[in-house]
Amino acid sequence: MHIILNSQSMIPIYEQLVDQIRKMILEGSLPPDTPLPSVRTMASDLKISALTVKKSYDRLEEEGYVATVHGKGTYVKGANPELLMEERRKEVENLFEKAIEKAEISGMSKEEILSIIDILLGE
Repeated sequence: MHIILNSQSMIPIYEQLVDQIRKMILEGSLPPDTPLPSVRTMASDLKISALTVKKSYDRLEEEGYVATVHGKGTYVKGANPELLMEERRKEVENLFEKAIEKAEISGMSKEEILSIIDILLGE
């Protein structure tokens, strides 16, 4: 598993870890029933606290992405199609939000923004 953490980021390490594992699950690079590295192994590999990894795994479990079997480890759960669609929708909404902010800063009106969307959609 390839994870890159940025200690200089304003985003806490555990959130960076959650985001990257969640993304791998949603993209399918971590299919259902795939075991995640143990908390100690992950902490050692990333050179972070085991408590940070544990917090990340707990968050992923709360969100329904993984399940922990005590004594056996943490495994990727089967992907819920509704959850996948909602995550993709949120990602698209975030991209639209950034684009709209940029357009508004540039002085574009709502009509101009909608015109661009119509053009891009081929309407």
